[in-house]
Amino acid sequence: MQGNGEHQANDDAARAAGFASPFDRTEWFDLLAAHGFAGEGRIDARGRANGTAAWLPLRIEAPGDLAGLTNWYSFAIRPLFSGGRDRHNALSALFRGLRTGGARLSLYPVRDEDREEIVSALRGAGWWVKTTPAGDRHWLDLGEMDHDVWWASRPGALRSTVQRKAKKGVVDIQLITAFDPGSWAAYEQIYAASWKPEEGDPALLRAFAELESVRGTFRMGIARIEGVPVAAQYWTVEDGTAFIHKLAHVEDSLKASPGTLLSAALFRHVIEVDRVKRVDFGTGNDGYKRDWMNRHDPLWRIEAFNPSRLAAWGPALKAFARSMLRKEN
Repeated sequence: MQGNGEHQANDDAARAAGFASPFDRTEWFDLLAAHGFAGEGRIDARGRANGTAAWLPLRIEAPGDLAGLTNWYSFAIRPLFSGGRDRHNALSALFRGLRTGGARLSLYPVRDEDREEIVSALRGAGWWVKTTPAGDRHWLDLGEMDHDVWWASRPGALRSTVQRKAKKGVVDIQLITAFDPGSWAAYEQIYAASWKPEEGDPALLRAFAELESVRGTFRMGIARIEGVPVAAQYWTVEDGTAFIHKLAHVEDSLKASPGTLLSAALFRHVIEVDRVKRVDFGTGNDGYKRDWMNRHDPLWRIEAFNPSRLAAWGPALKAFARSMLRKEN
């Protein structure tokens, strides 16, 4: 367990690495490990240089085979920094330390803005490195826009749908800023009746939501028709960013567009009440995300191979050969 001061240090480290995210904190990695996502063991890799500390949580997938401590709920993985400004050398020291026992290292998903720093430090530490685009990220950069200016920039069909369906008054919207079991049960009921595949780890997701509620970052919306829950969304807000984690709706309610109305209400709330400047729709290239967002970036998989370990040579040869074949085709 960690004290409040240590949690604050982790939050400060997240902000030093860029805008803080719920996927940057020790509590998130502790949840992943507690729910069986640490493989054969967890490693909190650390490096230090000139007063700067770097930290990167990893899992052991097999002896000598390391990966970022993530799962399908994670929006991104990145190193975190605290102390001074020598990030490159601190991160290089971290990766040099991993070479004593690591043959391979895989990091995914890595955001576009973090890729160059990670790759440079890996190469500086003597790893062979390959990067591959492996997904998409849609997000909203509000800049100086308020809600009304942003909404006016959205596609006309979306704005028309929200206006028409809201006028009918069929859908009731409830916004919640603290976890309660009844509302979460409604979300689970909707998810079970939706088009979505079976929830990957409902216990982990609930524990995450409860944790975020304690921190004051929890946001949830539930849409009802005649008192029956038909759509739900789970968001969090942190450091000027809203994160959209989960959304679901019951298929036979589509004519009333409850999911669209719920999204519109949550966007208004986080922009006007929480004063966020960014909204992150997570991973995936679903077409509907473009209606709400104005930025699209690739996500990356970084694979690194330790040339001092013979166990890395075969996988490295295969990885780089596949890359060359793709270029030729």
